[in-house]
Amino acid sequence: MQKSEKAGLVNGKFDAIVIGAGSAGLYQLHRLKELGLNVALFEAGTGVGGAWYWNRYPGARFDSESYTYGYFFSQDLLREWSWSEHFAAQPETERYFNYVADKFDLRGNIQCSSRVTEAQYRENDNRWEIALEDGARYEARYLIAAVGPLTEPTLPAYEGVSSFAGEAYHTARWPKAPISFVGKRVAVIGTGASGVQTIQEVAKTASSLTVFQRTPNYCVPLGNSSIDDKTQKNIRDNYPKIYSRCLESAGGFIHNVDPRSVFELSSEEREAHWEKIYHEPGMAMWLGNFHDIFIDEHANNLVSEFMRKKIRQRVKDPKVAERLVPKNHGFGTRRVPLETGYYELFNSPNVKLVDLQETPILRITPVGIQTTDANFEFDMIIYATGFDAITGGFDKIDIRGIDGTRLKEKWSNGPITFLGTTTAGFPNFFMPGGPLTWLGNIPRGLEYNVDFITALIAHMLDKKFIAIDAKPESEAEWTTFSTEGAKKFLSSKVDSWFTGVNTNVKGKQKRTSPFYRGGGPAYRVRCEKTIRDGYNKDFNFYSDANEPNIEPELKISLRSGGDAIGRAPQKAVAG
Repeated sequence: MQKSEKAGLVNGKFDAIVIGAGSAGLYQLHRLKELGLNVALFEAGTGVGGAWYWNRYPGARFDSESYTYGYFFSQDLLREWSWSEHFAAQPETERYFNYVADKFDLRGNIQCSSRVTEAQYRENDNRWEIALEDGARYEARYLIAAVGPLTEPTLPAYEGVSSFAGEAYHTARWPKAPISFVGKRVAVIGTGASGVQTIQEVAKTASSLTVFQRTPNYCVPLGNSSIDDKTQKNIRDNYPKIYSRCLESAGGFIHNVDPRSVFELSSEEREAHWEKIYHEPGMAMWLGNFHDIFIDEHANNLVSEFMRKKIRQRVKDPKVAERLVPKNHGFGTRRVPLETGYYELFNSPNVKLVDLQETPILRITPVGIQTTDANFEFDMIIYATGFDAITGGFDKIDIRGIDGTRLKEKWSNGPITFLGTTTAGFPNFFMPGGPLTWLGNIPRGLEYNVDFITALIAHMLDKKFIAIDAKPESEAEWTTFSTEGAKKFLSSKVDSWFTGVNTNVKGKQKRTSPFYRGGGPAYRVRCEKTIRDGYNKDFNFYSDANEPNIEPELKISLRSGGDAIGRAPQKAVAG
C-alpha cells in the first residue's frame, strides 16, 4: 500500500540518515537495514521513486532498456517484476519503486513530505544534525545524500516568468492531476530529452503547439515496443548475461562502443552501418557507435553529417529542417534525446518552430511570450528547461563539515570528491551518484556506489571506527584524474550539463568536469583498489576510547543477501 502522509519518525536519533527516496536512496536504506542499523530516510515528495516520482510529464519514459534500469541485487525481484515495454513509461516505473519499497519493508523507515534544508557535522560528538523545512531536527552518525544527479529543475532567467496568467508547468514538477491540451494554444520551451518527449504528446491534441528551441539536438528513434510473454521469459532467463553486458560496457547499457575506427570502413560501409544502428532500439546509435566519434573531430564530423542528413530527410520544409539541424556541436557531444516521430511533427500544420538563436525571448508576458520578432499568445507554457545537474541537489541543502565549511563553497570552482562518494572535510558523509562518480545508465552506477558505501560503513563497524574522512591527497588525485581525463572527449568543448554549464544558475557558466568519463569498468577498478588496500591509503579513520562498543549483531557478513547478481564491492571485501 502506497503512503503519502508523513511516516512520523519521532525518534530524533538514528545510526544513519538517508536523504532521498529514489533509486539510490531506497537501495541504500535496504543495505543499511541489512547491517542492522537504525535508519531514517527523508523524502521531499509525497511518495517514493525520486526522479520517477517528480518527472510525471506527458511522454516521460525510459530511454534505457527497462530490464537494464531496475535493480539487480535480488533474484526474487527479478523473477517477480515484469516490464510491459522495452522502454517503460513513468507510471510503470513509479509503480516499480513502490513495489520495491513494499517488498523490502522500507516504508516504516521513510518520512515523506520532509525536505532537508540543513546538515551540520558536529565535531564534539562526531554526528550529523539535519534540519527539515518544517523546523524538525534529527541526528545520526552517518549521513547519505542520495539526492540524485538530475533532480533540481531550473527555470530560464526570462523577465516576467511569474506574470503569465495562463497555465504554466515545468516538466520536472508536473502535477499529479491530469492536464488536458485539447483545444489549447501551448508553448514548450526547450528541446532536450524531456522537451522532445513532452512535445510528442502535446502535439497530439493541442489546437496549436509552438516549440521554442534554445539549442537543436540530434535525436534518434527510440524503437519502443511491448514485451510479450515469450520475450519476458527470455529476459528473465538471461538476466545474468544482461547484467554482465551492462558491467562490461563503458556506459552501463547493453550497447557497447564499437572498437573499430570510423576510418577502417569505406564510406559505403560506414553509411550502411550507421543506417542499421540508427534504426536499432535505444542508444545503439549513440553508445554503440565507433569509438573515435567521441574523441576525433574528423570522425565526429562524418557521423554528424549522417545525422543532419536524416533530419533533412524527415522534415519537409527545408527552412524548418535547417533550424532543427545542430551546427554548434557534434553528434554525441551532448545528451542525445530518443524520439518516436519527433521530426515529422514539424510537418504538421498545428506545430510551429521558433529558433531562439534567431529570435530570442525578451520576456514572458501575462498573455504569452514576446521574442525579438513577435508577440505570441498562449493558454499554457511548458518549461522543459532541464536541471541544475549533478551538484544542484547538494546546493539546495546548507551542508557544513569540519570548522563549518560549506560544501557549496568548497565546490564553488567545480566539484572536488574522492570517487564521487566522499569528500574531504565532511566525515561520515556519503554521496551515491555524487559529483565525479561514474554516470551512464544511472541506476547501474548508483547501485555500485551504494554497495561501495555500505561496504565502507561495514568496515567501520567491524573495526569500531566512529568516523571516516577521505584523505585530501586522494581526493585531489581523483579529481585531477577525472577532470584531465575528460578533456580528451569532444564533449568537453561544448556547453551543456555534461560540462557543468547552466546559464540559468548563477556561477555555473564556466565549464567543469562534473562526472567521471572513463567508463564503468575503469571506475570499478579504481574503487576496488581502494578496497584491496584496506581503505587506509585513501581514508583517514578515527576511533574514540569513550565510544561504546558496537553490538555484535551489527557486524554481519558482507555476503548477506547472497542471491544478488552483482555486488562487486562486497565480493572484493569479503574475498
